[in-house]
Amino acid sequence: MIINPYIYGVATSYDPDAQLFITATGISGTNATATNQLVLDLKAANIWTKFKAIYPVVGGTATSHKFNLKNPSDTNAAFRLSFVGGWTHSATGMLPNGTNAYADTFLIPSTALTNNNTHISIYSRTNSSGLYFDIGSGQATGQYFDLALNITGNVFADQYNNSTARITTANANSQGFYISSRTTSSVFKLFKNAAQLGTTNTGASTGFTSITSSVYLSALHEGASNLYFSNRECAFASIGDGLTDAEALAFRTAVQTFNTTLARQV
Repeated sequence: MIINPYIYGVATSYDPDAQLFITATGISGTNATATNQLVLDLKAANIWTKFKAIYPVVGGTATSHKFNLKNPSDTNAAFRLSFVGGWTHSATGMLPNGTNAYADTFLIPSTALTNNNTHISIYSRTNSSGLYFDIGSGQATGQYFDLALNITGNVFADQYNNSTARITTANANSQGFYISSRTTSSVFKLFKNAAQLGTTNTGASTGFTSITSSVYLSALHEGASNLYFSNRECAFASIGDGLTDAEALAFRTAVQTFNTTLARQV
């Protein structure tokens, strides 16, 4: 186990994966201990290996917010974020201006993910309604992988065909932690906090072969177009394999504990 320098006079041992992220971001104190506990909780739930990218959005700066907890290298191949447009970075998260801001993950669904075994998540601290997408990519031909938390009182979740595999259900408040998960071609679910939103969508997916646009945070990346810029503050996001109901609940618990430790939970 890697030994971290003394914090508050006590030697602290961090999980090796957490230590890599702590070193890359330069975070310390509660930020570091909360991140370490997050890693431990995800491993205890046996879901750590299911993630391609985890963005804890911790440390309060663009530099610390850009790193992927699963691979904290400062490269496109490691899926670190690249911020475009107007952003405000703080201890509570990262806030886009709602007009031209997005963060490119460089993760392309057709090459980085497995068909019919995927999830995306987003933790929103802002309640707003409008034509805003909070995470997503897609193609004009009809394949989409996205979450839009409150469009005229409804949440939209797509994986992977917006006509037969979309979940649309009432959602008057966009605050909270959302997980969109597909575990088979015909099992697609959406969770908000500890509960499932709407009903399971059993429409067959059409696959990822056409989704060659990288996933954006706080906007929809559709081919050459950047669309539907969000104005909601993000305090966590992830992309990876599909999660069962039990795994989604364990994931939610771990993320809520993380954000509560950082005093930014909703």
